[in-house]
Amino acid sequence: MSHVMRSIFGMLLLFAAAFAFTTSATAQQAAPATPAKPNPPKPAAPKPPKAAAKPKPAPAAAAPEAPAAPAVGGVQPTLLGTFGDWGAYTASPAGKKVCFALAKPANSQTTPPGRPRDPAFLFVSSRPAEKVKDEVSIIIGYGFKPNSDATLEMGGATYAMYTQSDGAWVKNAAEETRLVDAMRKGTDLTIKGTSARGTATSDVFSLKGLAQALDKVGQECR
Repeated sequence: MSHVMRSIFGMLLLFAAAFAFTTSATAQQAAPATPAKPNPPKPAAPKPPKAAAKPKPAPAAAAPEAPAAPAVGGVQPTLLGTFGDWGAYTASPAGKKVCFALAKPANSQTTPPGRPRDPAFLFVSSRPAEKVKDEVSIIIGYGFKPNSDATLEMGGATYAMYTQSDGAWVKNAAEETRLVDAMRKGTDLTIKGTSARGTATSDVFSLKGLAQALDKVGQECR
């Protein structure tokens, strides 16, 4: 083969190689890219549980109600404070100051049962003008049997009470200080009596709060 022919043949080979390379490159560029696989969706985060409703606070217990005191010498007493089952009061009938602790029965019974009567009240009174301190008495709610005694029972001890109309007082005044000291520390006491019609009564009085009520009375009537 002549020199010229070899040159032409070589140029044809170069041209063919260049064409093949260009075609391959074009095909690679034209080939569509493989689409990327989409990432799977993330699961939704769980909703936090609803907080449990807070329980409503229980309503505050109502304060104890003081027993309504009867009028003293026609004057309505003033409440100084309520202490457990007792109220502390003061009044000034005829200008003379009186202070007292008062309670109503926690339990009452009559024999025969169900006999009607007025409310009963137990008092521990102080009257500074008369130099009287911590006098124990009761308004029983009916007229006592004439010339009869009532009894106050507490902690195994019994105290006689003389009666007049619907009231009764400790018969032996010398026992009163010891009685009141025992009442301050006691739980309850029972007063028994007999009405003019022969009805027997038994009244139980709680002593809860008596010590505090007497302290208040002592502060008011020195």
